Amino acid sequence: MIFLTANAWILWIAVIVMFLVIEAATVGLTSIWFAVGGLAAMIAALFGAQMAAQFIWFLAVSIAALIITKPLARRWSATHQPTNADRILGMEGVVTETIDNIAGTGAVAMDGKVWTGRSDKDDVRFQPGDRVSALRIEGVKLIVTAAAARDAAENKKEN
Repeated sequence: MIFLTANAWILWIAVIVMFLVIEAATVGLTSIWFAVGGLAAMIAALFGAQMAAQFIWFLAVSIAALIITKPLARRWSATHQPTNADRILGMEGVVTETIDNIAGTGAVAMDGKVWTGRSDKDDVRFQPGDRVSALRIEGVKLIVTAAAARDAAENKKEN
């Protein structure tokens, strides 16, 4: 324990490295603020501050860094841009191969492209020529429902 108290800066280096590794492993800004707080605590340790004071520096600087930089990071980060695939949601298409979730078959022509199609309900099959509406995309599969059913559901919501 005496070694740890006398060499607390080593602990703070480990904390900084840990939070930097977490930051590098994630897509968004998640822990960089705690690495900055760890740096402040390490500096406090090098100047001989007590462990409690080091921990207070860690928390205070981490929270301050988070409060100050989070709005800037949010503004500079890329906002969600819909992909070309997202724009087909709600569009109508034509079944080109029987959609059967149980058999794992189906294709839909929509917006000039042919998609692997699946029904939104396992017990519903669509035959070639049926009109369907795109509900969502799951991986590379287009999840569809009957175009008439979608129109009826929308009319029911409006009334």
